[in-house]
Amino acid sequence: MNASTTTLPGAAYPRVWHRYTMGQRLLRFALYLVVVAAIVQATRSVEIIPEFLYDAPEQMADLLGRMWPVDWAFYPEGVHAALLETLHIATLGTILSVVLAVPVGLLAANNLTPSKLVNQFARLILVSSRSVNSLVWALLFIAIFGPGALAGTLAIAFRSIGFVGKLVGEAIEEAQRGPVEALTATGASKSAVLWYGYWPQIRPAFWSIVLLRWDINVRESAVLGLVGAGGIGMALDTALNLFQWDRVALVLAAIFAVVIVAEIAITQARKRIL
Repeated sequence: MNASTTTLPGAAYPRVWHRYTMGQRLLRFALYLVVVAAIVQATRSVEIIPEFLYDAPEQMADLLGRMWPVDWAFYPEGVHAALLETLHIATLGTILSVVLAVPVGLLAANNLTPSKLVNQFARLILVSSRSVNSLVWALLFIAIFGPGALAGTLAIAFRSIGFVGKLVGEAIEEAQRGPVEALTATGASKSAVLWYGYWPQIRPAFWSIVLLRWDINVRESAVLGLVGAGGIGMALDTALNLFQWDRVALVLAAIFAVVIVAEIAITQARKRIL
């Protein structure tokens, strides 16, 4: 709190300036109290077994010892194909999500779709997509189509619809009205307004959204195999179930390598496209 004392002419006592009013200080105190109470309650509800904490460093050292040396020879046989399948799942899922998300994003943009009912319905679709985790989507599609890459691709796609559609809709809403009004005044069709009025303005944001989502999907598709949705996660799950720790280390190293390569590829693509 910062305070300074000033005496006004005719004042019987000096006035003290406070940074926050009494109501603001009470609100801040209540907020701090709620945060502390939430932390305390969360700590009490999380079951922590002290015995497991004491020997955690020893267990970690033992696990790392079992992972070394890494079984590099197993890569061509059991990891390479699964790693390529993971990239295919991420790529196809991203493309499918863009195809499905762009129309929903157009409907969610207030300046493009004046109907409030349609706006709210489109936003409901976007929120529903984002609120369900990709693993849950994968379990749902596995129940429908069976285990494999198809379920993983659809899980990635439906998880990404909310992300891509929301950001595309926001980019359209932030577009300048000048070019759009000029095209509308000339009698241009709706598709022409979209293509020549909105698209040049949102194109950098669109490609940035697509590249970012593909980068995220590469990471998410790497774990979908743990529930049977194809990709490198199935190789990881198999190695874990068989306690083949040297192969577990190989799979983890492969996932780490492909994430690094994807990050480099995204960076280079952004420099050339945007």
